[in-house]
Amino acid sequence: MNREKTIVRTSFIGIIANLLLAAFKAAIGFLSGSVAIITDAVNNLTDVLSSVITIIGAKYAGKRPDREHPLGHGRAEYISAAVISVLVIYAGLTAIIESGKKILDPGEISYETVQLVILIMAVAVKVFLGLYFTSVGKKVNSDALTDSGKDAIGDVFTSSATVIAAFIYIFTHVSIEGFVGILIGVFIIKAGIEMLTNTLADILGKRPDAELTKNIKKAINSLEGVYGVYDLILHNYGPDKFMGSLHVEIDASKNADEIDELSRTISHTVYEQCGVIIEAVGVYSRDNIHPEVSEMREKIYQIIFSHNHVIQTHGFRVDFTNKKIFCDIIIDFEAEDREELYRHIVEDIAEAYPDMTPQVVLDIDAAD
Repeated sequence: MNREKTIVRTSFIGIIANLLLAAFKAAIGFLSGSVAIITDAVNNLTDVLSSVITIIGAKYAGKRPDREHPLGHGRAEYISAAVISVLVIYAGLTAIIESGKKILDPGEISYETVQLVILIMAVAVKVFLGLYFTSVGKKVNSDALTDSGKDAIGDVFTSSATVIAAFIYIFTHVSIEGFVGILIGVFIIKAGIEMLTNTLADILGKRPDAELTKNIKKAINSLEGVYGVYDLILHNYGPDKFMGSLHVEIDASKNADEIDELSRTISHTVYEQCGVIIEAVGVYSRDNIHPEVSEMREKIYQIIFSHNHVIQTHGFRVDFTNKKIFCDIIIDFEAEDREELYRHIVEDIAEAYPDMTPQVVLDIDAAD
């Protein structure tokens, strides 16, 4: 709730500031005949709409879980961020079209001192809004606010360009209004595409933040009896709303009660230290009793890592009764043919141990 209130309060500040900026710039633009300033005013109105969408998204995302959405509505914020990105792109296209018309028909332009002072003050306001939105957005992990902050910082450059164009016209009587407007439009579109790309990555499911996964593994590895953490998968249900699963490597001698206790300890520790709900803990057993298993593990790991693009191997186990060797390997996505490399590794293991059957899983590096 505090997070939602912070987002709404910050967005309201943006709405008020951008409404005032749009009104002043529109008045100056029409009085002076400057299409660049009018375009900048339209851009401020787009920012107002962005803040409104941010508020709607935050309110909806903050709804309690229900029967249809048992994991909450947090992903609504990604949708609102995507809509804001599209609006930014639209504003850029509009700026280019209107500026093109101005190049074909320049018209008369005139500036008053008070108009220039207001424009300069508007740049200062945008600097404040950009830094404020970005700071709060990072603090509460809101993509919509962070995107609005980036957009505001971009507006600093576009608004500055309109001021420069005005001074050039005053001192040289050379009008570059239309060209500045097109430059503004291109800059706005570029920012909008970058924002949309980042938001779509969140919606599609991008790799979790490396610092978060590092902290989760560090917390678990600090627990007694854990030899390693593997197969960490995190599902994102909105900013700061993660659920996940993982495997831990533990001593093969542990019984069900000990494993159950460790699993609960892992879930509690990760939630307390990282705010992530671990919904499932799988186990890999490590045989520390039979010396021949350690020797096989070392030799097979040497075989695996002799191949380029191998990132990790884990889950090693030997079943002497059924003559099987188990392990998982992770191959870099940069490998030209991951499946072919995987087959080569399996063949090399089979050649080294012809009386055993390798059962190697080609794993993925989803959260490392």
